[in-house]
Amino acid sequence: MSESRAADPRPINSGKPARSVKPAKPLKPAKPRSRMTAAERREQLIQIARGLFAERGFDGTAIEEIAARAGVSKPIVYEHFGGKEGLYAVVVDREVTALLASMRLALTDGGPRVLLEHAAAAFLDYIDSSPDGFRILVRDSPVGTEGTGFKSIIGDVASRVEGILVDEFKARGYDARTAPMYSQMLVGMVGTTGLWWLETRKPAKEVVAAHLVNLAWNGLTGLEKKPGSRA
Repeated sequence: MSESRAADPRPINSGKPARSVKPAKPLKPAKPRSRMTAAERREQLIQIARGLFAERGFDGTAIEEIAARAGVSKPIVYEHFGGKEGLYAVVVDREVTALLASMRLALTDGGPRVLLEHAAAAFLDYIDSSPDGFRILVRDSPVGTEGTGFKSIIGDVASRVEGILVDEFKARGYDARTAPMYSQMLVGMVGTTGLWWLETRKPAKEVVAAHLVNLAWNGLTGLEKKPGSRA
């Protein structure tokens, strides 16, 4: 009967050198996400709200969605603007300022027809470059925001056109007291044409402006001094 051999606890040496294990590299700490400044956050909220107001209008836009798209809580929006009305007012004020600046610049130099051409071109340029802004302006303003938006712009531009028409009417022997009425007609015509062109975008804005001026100018040059109904 053979004797059983006790197991040798020592590891068997295969003759190959042992593989060295490299120590793990220490993990670099993650860079903290840079936080927006108050001014950057405010601008972000304005741009998000501008798109939503243009798409859905004031009533169809919720503070919750503005906050969610910005990745912040509702109190942050209230902290910056006091509420949806305050945010809407800021968005509208920016658009009013931009459009009025271009219209006022267009109505500074030149004869009556040139001024009319410049005004029509400036108006269509604004619609072309800021379609969302124009959609916001022509929507109904919420309660408490009277004096802003499209109505105020129409009034401001009409008052400037009125001054031009007064001089022209006097020079041509027309009743200058009717100039305010005609200025509203002219500016309203351009405004409603702009609304139509915003959706169709045909023909080109330069063509639309030329036809606007054609109708307005040739219509004015053929005015009757004492128009009356022929029905």
